Amino acid sequence: MPLDQLHHTLHRILPDARLQPTSLPGLPELQLWLLDPANLDRAFASDETRRLLEQPPYWGFCWGSGVALARWVLDNPEQVRGKRVLDFGSGSGVVALACRAAGAERSIACDLDPAAQLACALNAELNGLTLELASDYFTVAGELDLILAADVLYDRDNHGFLDQFRQRASAVLVADSRVRDLQHAHYRKLAILHGQTWPELGEPLAFRQVALYQATA
Repeated sequence: MPLDQLHHTLHRILPDARLQPTSLPGLPELQLWLLDPANLDRAFASDETRRLLEQPPYWGFCWGSGVALARWVLDNPEQVRGKRVLDFGSGSGVVALACRAAGAERSIACDLDPAAQLACALNAELNGLTLELASDYFTVAGELDLILAADVLYDRDNHGFLDQFRQRASAVLVADSRVRDLQHAHYRKLAILHGQTWPELGEPLAFRQVALYQATA
């Protein structure tokens, strides 16, 4: 069973952790399989901390920028309706799911992590939606109208994708809670959004303010 597979992956990191269907604050239209908060409310052993740092289960959380971007998509469905979209670094797949729910013709969840791809598939099933899955951005075939990315700019190596995105799609949306003053000639700040990571990680309030950037080809 896919859920058993995902739990097996999780248990290699945190042996007693569980995933549960979760309704997201501020995003009631979607549910996701996320870490049970009860598993996080304790001190971690040193070997657990090491594994969390080496193999963080990003897909077990819905990060604040993803919540914010998904909310924006659902509130502005005309931006994705009938379009071919790709969610880069999709994690749990919340943005790709929001695009599909808002009427995207083709919604691709792209993430290098096989566990994230499995999480996206399970979350799509949980919401009765269909997604395409991709592990390699550069092998995705066909034209794209819109590329979306949430919380990927923390890694400076990913900044090079900003120009790649513009060459591949006619529009790009990037949401980030850590980079709120992006200096790039072709991206402009469209809005400041609110988004809270779930399960709650006690992040500073500043990280709940998410900058949304837009670029057009």
